Amino acid sequence: MNKYRSHNCSELTEQDVGKTVYLSGWLHRKRDHGNLLFIDLRDHFGLTQCVIENKNKSFSILEKARPESVLTISGKVNKREKGTENLELSTGKIEIDIQSVKILSKSKELPMPVFGEQDYPEDIRLKYRFLDLRREEMHKNIILRSKVISFIRSEMLKLGFLEYQTPILTSSSPEGARDFLVPSRLNPGKFYALPQAPQQFKQLIMVSGFDKYFQIAPCFRDEDARADRSPGEFYQLDIEMSFVEQEDVFLVVEKLMVNLFKKFSSKKMTYDQFPKIPYQEAMLKYGTDKPDLRNPLLIYDITNIFTRDDVKFDIFKKLVKSGSKARCIITKNTKDKPRSFFDNIDKWAKDQGASGLAYFTIEKDKKIIGKGPVGKFFSEESLKEIMKICSAEVGDSIFLACGKVNEVEKILSIARDKIARDLSLINENQFAFCWIVDYPMYELDEETKKIKFSHNPFSMPQGKLDKLDFNNPLAIKAFQYDIVCNGVELSSGAIRNHIPELMYKLFSIAGYDKKQVEEKFSGMLNALSYGAPPHGGIAPGLDRIVMLLADEKNIREITLFPMNQNAQDLMMEAPSEVETKQLKELGIKIDTKKN
Repeated sequence: MNKYRSHNCSELTEQDVGKTVYLSGWLHRKRDHGNLLFIDLRDHFGLTQCVIENKNKSFSILEKARPESVLTISGKVNKREKGTENLELSTGKIEIDIQSVKILSKSKELPMPVFGEQDYPEDIRLKYRFLDLRREEMHKNIILRSKVISFIRSEMLKLGFLEYQTPILTSSSPEGARDFLVPSRLNPGKFYALPQAPQQFKQLIMVSGFDKYFQIAPCFRDEDARADRSPGEFYQLDIEMSFVEQEDVFLVVEKLMVNLFKKFSSKKMTYDQFPKIPYQEAMLKYGTDKPDLRNPLLIYDITNIFTRDDVKFDIFKKLVKSGSKARCIITKNTKDKPRSFFDNIDKWAKDQGASGLAYFTIEKDKKIIGKGPVGKFFSEESLKEIMKICSAEVGDSIFLACGKVNEVEKILSIARDKIARDLSLINENQFAFCWIVDYPMYELDEETKKIKFSHNPFSMPQGKLDKLDFNNPLAIKAFQYDIVCNGVELSSGAIRNHIPELMYKLFSIAGYDKKQVEEKFSGMLNALSYGAPPHGGIAPGLDRIVMLLADEKNIREITLFPMNQNAQDLMMEAPSEVETKQLKELGIKIDTKKN
């Protein structure tokens, strides 16, 4: 108890009726009933309804007070009349009969309302973020974020991990996204970089003899914004473990995620033990390595169908003959859908930059036929073969695409989601996690036709090291894995390559000579040469985890003070120009010439 409040604004109940109390908070809303003025007083904890009569000397003070002014009120707790209770509030059965009011801080006219949850332009919301954060949903999201972080810390400690802090000022990374650079005053002409991730440091922690590390780590990347990615900074749960195999990492992360998502959401966990889907299988069945497993639709390869003489779909046949792939999506029992449903999907595909999606429905009229624009090009035998490949039945419909593998994967991946949503097939009340495993170590660059790393160059290749076929690098798989939930990639991880000689060999396949490797990764190579344990880890994105738990689509809805799409902080007006004196101290000159 202090001079500002005897209780908070969510605390008073029927048991407090008759007490004289005093509360402090923001004037959330006013309702003028002539001789009575009702106000909702709000603080961090909740709302309390207060009422004052016009004969009270403080009536004029409240009558003139603007919303969001900060008040202290004192008064008596009364029970609300029957029929006026608000059972959605913890204080909904009582109200405060105001005796006195003191204004602690006046509010100017608001650029955006706090009461209500109506949409407002993003630039207004970000410029006045301190007002935006007072709104109920935003306030709940930030509280959720704090609780999630606290829970994660507690769970990690229970699992035998210790938290260590890695440096913020470090060296520039030669790989990955663009760095944020920080000039050094004491070392003129040289720069620190803010860490894109603590990757090398957490591996060095393992080399230093620590067994299990975690950190709620800030990461900084100068990259474009997306709905699920901040343009400047983000946080991740950074994890690394010594003397582990891939399965050991999976067990830790699965236990954490199951406990976390059951704790903070009422949605059902589809799997307590997450499915492991090989990368190639994911690309074939879902067209993406970030599949939403709530979606029951699958993609099937029917390329060989277009080598048959009894198929007359010449456009696809010519493409297949030139090396293209034909794949399709089956929708169950959609024969009664109107023509407009199918045409809209075809038009939507064209809007995405594809050539469209061919379609037909399997029907039976004495014999199996394909009904629809391209159904006539398929014989009964070819349709039966498609039905066998795709587990399709009479009454099902088929959407087809043909082209280069990556093009077909791209359009059918997003078509799979589009069609499922149009048919209301996705259960929004589920979290469906999975692991994507067995990533290829290398891939072929389509432009240069040269071998390059496909995922993470510092991963350990699969198989016995003395049996690896370095002459066939595209067949080498790596101990690399992604964790995905509802189509959202939460993290990539890997078992690390801790053997310097193997690292030189793997980099040489991608076109790096020994000198280049040593120049780029000297610190890590030096550490590994003094005895390094087998180790591995992962770093799930904290922002994306909270987005899923809060059921938000944009990362700015679960971040305290985010930047806009142009990496600008509108509230603090950053980035900003600095004084010439500061630049001189750093030995920096600004080139004002226009490009």
